[in-house]
Amino acid sequence: MTAQTIGTAVARKTDQPSPSALIGNNRADLAQVMPSHMRADTWVRIAQGVVRRDRKLAEAAHNSPQSLMVALMEAARLGLEPGTEQYYLTPRKNRGKLEILGITGYQGLIELMYRSGAVASVVVEVVRENDTFRWAPGRMVKPEHEADWFATEAERGPLRGVYAYAEMTNGSTSKVVVLNRDHIARAKEAAQGADSQYSPWNTNEEAMWLKTAARRLSKWVPTSTEDRRIVQGTAERADRPSLNAADIEPDPLDITEHTTETDDAIDAELVEDGGQQ
Repeated sequence: MTAQTIGTAVARKTDQPSPSALIGNNRADLAQVMPSHMRADTWVRIAQGVVRRDRKLAEAAHNSPQSLMVALMEAARLGLEPGTEQYYLTPRKNRGKLEILGITGYQGLIELMYRSGAVASVVVEVVRENDTFRWAPGRMVKPEHEADWFATEAERGPLRGVYAYAEMTNGSTSKVVVLNRDHIARAKEAAQGADSQYSPWNTNEEAMWLKTAARRLSKWVPTSTEDRRIVQGTAERADRPSLNAADIEPDPLDITEHTTETDDAIDAELVEDGGQQ
């Protein structure tokens, strides 16, 4: 490599915009894919703040601007806030260099369910060793879970399982998803980037148990990137017949991002045998 080539390479490196500037420069593209209820300026400021505050994220974004924008474009498409439990931005090493991996969090999955307008409430809870859990499929509509909610994690014991279900606006209850340790272990094994020290699988394990159950539940309840509750409210205020949320065809939402972890290797829903657990 000649001195001139080296000088050109250094100049290009120096001219590279900061991660915050890169996000700002791509505001129009990000806004274009956002759901209509999102405020692009607010969302962009949140994303810029995340990479400014986290030194490792900033390093990863500088090393791989493309991975930053891929993750942010997916968060924008889903209408989720990056750098929160709606949508994680995590550094990971690829060929010895940090880059960014985007991961939809359990709060993001739940938000997409609520936006459908067909879901009144979502329950996603972990079960610990000293909790009492009872679930009899076919005889019970939803599980019974008793815990000392004021106890510490150590007092309640290690994580044992997780469950999720939704109450629909028409009064019905969705399919109940119940997963044990083996299912969670297989989900983690299949997840891209789970072995990274920065992965939420290693920094916030309980949240990833919740996310795995919420993700499985999202296959059984309507989801939407657009907030149909706003559409319904506008129709009612205008004294027009509002949409029936139960009849809304859910968006064909693909939450298996090509750049994020996946637990799709697990196809079955585990339903525990009835009785005290």
